[in-house]
Amino acid sequence: MKKSLVVLVLLGSFCGGFIPSEDFPSAKITNGEIEAELYLPDANRGYYQGTRFDWAGVMPRLEYRKHSYFGIWNPAKYDPKLHDAIAGPVEEFVAVGMNEAEIGGEFLKIGVGSLIKPDAKPYSFNTPYQIKNGGKWTVKKSIDKIEFTHVISDAAGYGYVYRKTVKLLNGKPEMVLEHSLKNTGQKPIETQMYNHNFFMIDNEPTGPNIYTSFPYEIKAEGKGFGSIAKTENRAISYTKELESGNFVFTAGLQGFGLSPDDYDILIQNLKTGASVQITCDQPLEKFVYWACHTTSCPEPYIKLSVKPKEEVKWKINYKFIAR
Repeated sequence: MKKSLVVLVLLGSFCGGFIPSEDFPSAKITNGEIEAELYLPDANRGYYQGTRFDWAGVMPRLEYRKHSYFGIWNPAKYDPKLHDAIAGPVEEFVAVGMNEAEIGGEFLKIGVGSLIKPDAKPYSFNTPYQIKNGGKWTVKKSIDKIEFTHVISDAAGYGYVYRKTVKLLNGKPEMVLEHSLKNTGQKPIETQMYNHNFFMIDNEPTGPNIYTSFPYEIKAEGKGFGSIAKTENRAISYTKELESGNFVFTAGLQGFGLSPDDYDILIQNLKTGASVQITCDQPLEKFVYWACHTTSCPEPYIKLSVKPKEEVKWKINYKFIAR
């Protein structure tokens, strides 16, 4: 009965973009300016149990001055193990060690665990891989922040301590994602990490009212670019609203340089005046962009290289703006 009620809520929440949290481990944070809700990692009851995205930082709701920025963009297809049953400024680490692993052996997905390589096919985020070693999650909650720690050991020579803190800055309309990754294994960790940024600003459909700009001229090729999506005047804009079931995509937005200053994205809802600026203390490695009817997603990548016993740290900052 409980599962049936959850499905009804999911199907009925498409326009509102939010699912009540009673059925999933969750926590709320606020700094008096921003209020956000996060779903917490849980292998049995967690909202997200897939093998694509980092389990830390799933955020179905963030509000600032009566504007909403995130929501459930794909509710009708909900399954906790579905690769995109996810919400908010969620991150994925590129698979580590899959090419070297034997069939039936392990490879690493940071923020998920070690997974079983089922065959000789290359990694695909659509594949529901079996988790062999899910590691140990701990969560520390405060009024204005949540710290997630994920520890993996003895995963085919890989091991790490990964920490991610979602923090709302005191007295400011800003959120910071603070990360650290310590390599405790015998093998180096070479990967890329990106934030998918499932924005749903005031539940505005992707179209002419959604405008994403940069501090430099950009170019893009891919599905929908040059027809539905345009890259001009240092921005991505739309000629019309994206229909349900359609999407635009580019695997390589061009124009950025090697400076961390180029990791600077402003996404706006021109109709409601709500927007958010994203910056980072690391340079861009590459830049993907994807959008469907319900969500618009700038996906900036950074490179991570961590030798055994080394630790790296990085931050991503979100500044929320409302008129």
